[in-house]
Amino acid sequence: MAGLIVAAVLILFALFIAARTVRIIPQARAGVVERLGRYSRTLTPGMTIVVPFIDRVRPLLDLREQVVSFPPQPVITADNVSVGIDTVLYFTITEPKSATYEIANPLQAIEQLTVTTLRNIVGSLTLEQALTSRDEVNDRLRVVLDERTGKWGIRINGVELKSIDPPAGIQEAMEKQMRAERDRRAAILTAEGVKQSAILTAEGEKQSAVLKAEGGKAATILRAEGEASAIDTVFQAIHKGDPDPKLLSYQYLQMLPQLARGDANKIWVIPSEFTQALSNLSGFAADVTERRQKPEPPPPPPITPGDPSR
Repeated sequence: MAGLIVAAVLILFALFIAARTVRIIPQARAGVVERLGRYSRTLTPGMTIVVPFIDRVRPLLDLREQVVSFPPQPVITADNVSVGIDTVLYFTITEPKSATYEIANPLQAIEQLTVTTLRNIVGSLTLEQALTSRDEVNDRLRVVLDERTGKWGIRINGVELKSIDPPAGIQEAMEKQMRAERDRRAAILTAEGVKQSAILTAEGEKQSAVLKAEGGKAATILRAEGEASAIDTVFQAIHKGDPDPKLLSYQYLQMLPQLARGDANKIWVIPSEFTQALSNLSGFAADVTERRQKPEPPPPPPITPGDPSR
């Protein structure tokens, strides 16, 4: 019975020794081994063997990129405005030995270093510059942190300003300023639009007036050419017909009613040629009457066949 107990104890002790001897390191993890209290080596992913009771494996370190968000920190800008800045930090452990022995609390050290560096950078900028120069602040902050944390075996991959919160009064004043600036830009754009519209309208009216003038000029020329052609045609017809003064007087008398037509003609002045036209017309009427009263000559006698006088 005692032999069985001793055998069971030996088996359990062997299993315990084996568990302390064989260690399996997961991927993207690293373990620091201390032999008799001093640094011995760094364990890489995979299965490894350590000496039990002599070698001690410290807690595994995560080699993946880690993200840490720090609470808002009060920062005073160059124009004496207190703002709360919330930051996000991305870092990676590159040297497990340095991260274990060079710094006691890496996250707390990074946080305090980030706060002090951020106050130095933002303290040299105005509020407007801090709000519009986030990329510049991020780059400067990352360079300073990466330089300080390099000896700790930590690489700073990036720093982002998640939010910059000015006081409520400053924020309200900024909103009013932005609203006024937008109203000013809208008024300028409206004025520019009205100006362009007026210019285009004036140019259109100018072109329309020019086209109308050119059209009126062309119409007047064509009308004058038509009237000249008509006068020339009438003149040629009159000369070809060779009219006597009596016919001309008759045509003149026919045109007199058309000259007197119209609502504005209150007084009609009889031209001096009117009496001459009447005398010519009366002479023409007397000739017509005389011609009508003159007896017609007798018709010639009919010709009979066999007449010796013919």
